[in-house]
Order: sequence, then structure tokens, then C-alpha cells
Amino acid sequence: MATVEELKVKYPGAGAWQMGDSPELASALADLIKKGIKTASCGSYASYQQEESAPGMGSYNIILDGHSVPVCVIRLVSIRLVRFCDVTEEFARKEGEGDLSLEYWQREHQRFFTREGHFSEDMELIAEEFEVVERL
Repeated sequence: MATVEELKVKYPGAGAWQMGDSPELASALADLIKKGIKTASCGSYASYQQEESAPGMGSYNIILDGHSVPVCVIRLVSIRLVRFCDVTEEFARKEGEGDLSLEYWQREHQRFFTREGHFSEDMELIAEEFEVVERL
């Protein structure tokens, strides 16, 4: 099994991170990514601006499960700014969660952003799409 350090040598500049806000969610989302079901993600633009090194187009990221174990490496293929209220059915489906509907996406992301401390219908999101380049 490859370590984060070994993967960072193979993919210079790659970040290593978990998705979600709990170990259980991180593992579930990492599994969806590894299986190719989840090919998109988003975060609040405000949070994105606070990151020291936000990912850019073409960058590689090591996805970790809830135990900080690498499960796959992804490459960012699309990044755009979109308001919460303008997220489409297509993007919700690419997020790969729940029943893949826009309604599910809206409900769960409203819950997530509220827990994060800020939610509004017109909040700006960074919408990212990616491809899996290596499964571990």
C-alpha cells in the first residue's frame, strides 16, 4: 500500500485530504470516488479563499479515507464558481451521493454548510470535477 509521502513523490505538488466532516463520511465519499461514482465536489467559496494552497486546474489530489489512508489519486479537470441556487441536476448527479437527485444534493449540502457555519441560497461555491488517475 502506498503512503501519502510516496504518492507525493509520484505526484509532485499533490495535496492529501479527506472529504466530509466526519471519519464515517470521509470513508463513504472516498469509496464513491474510488469507484468512479463521485466525480465532482464543491465547497463554499469563503472556505476556499481561506485555504493556503487551493487546488488548481490539472492538479493532483490524494484522497484519504476516514482513517487517513490513501484510497486513490484524482486530477482536477474542471473548476468553476456557481451559486448554491444555480447548481444543476447534472452536477448533483456527478457528486454521486444519495439518490443522485438535485433535491437530495440541496438538502444534504444545506445541512453541511449550516454545520460549517454559513448557508444561504445565493452563497458562492467552488464546483470541482475530477477524474481518478490511480486506485490504491
